[in-house]
Amino acid sequence: MDMPINLKPLLIGGAIGAVATAILGFTWGGWVTASKAEVNAQARADTAVVAALAPICVENYRQSVDAQAKLIALGKVDTWKLASFVEEAGWAKMPGSESVNSTMARTCAELILKERS
Repeated sequence: MDMPINLKPLLIGGAIGAVATAILGFTWGGWVTASKAEVNAQARADTAVVAALAPICVENYRQSVDAQAKLIALGKVDTWKLASFVEEAGWAKMPGSESVNSTMARTCAELILKERS
């Protein structure tokens, strides 16, 4: 089959335009794949959970009987052990929850230490 002479440049230009559009869309246009969108959504959800629960954890600390003694002990803990200290103290355990969010526990510890300053 013979193609008209003007059709070949049109098809090549369309293919180049489609590839260029895809490249520009994914690099500068903000396009993402479904898996990347899922990762972004999960990260935002985790951030929202930490932001909502960390103040509750701080309030649990404030309500504890030995808050001042625990605050002194928390100030002496290595930074990489802050979350485990808060978890062991029981402040990060939320009602109805089976496990503790370690990121939230670390954020809670940082908020408690910030209160001290």
